[in-house]
Amino acid sequence: MSGKAKRTPSLRRAFGAEVRHLRESRGLTQLALATICKLDRTFIGGIERGQQNPSLECIVKIAKSLGVPVARLVAGVDEEGAAKTNETA
Repeated sequence: MSGKAKRTPSLRRAFGAEVRHLRESRGLTQLALATICKLDRTFIGGIERGQQNPSLECIVKIAKSLGVPVARLVAGVDEEGAAKTNETA
């Protein structure tokens, strides 16, 4: 397995952890965020667990719904795939 193939799931998990961190810091449930985004709750859950690979369109919807720029969502993920969730939201 190449380094890229190994890194992709960890990047998804780190991205999902960032989404979860921001969602929870705003007091939103997965259902509430999904409703605001007009996405399915199970899709949001899958993103947060790193099981879903959201499209750019979905990432933009999530960022807008959380009230953050898209760059803020991905800024919380480093190149090794670790979430940096200790930053302020």
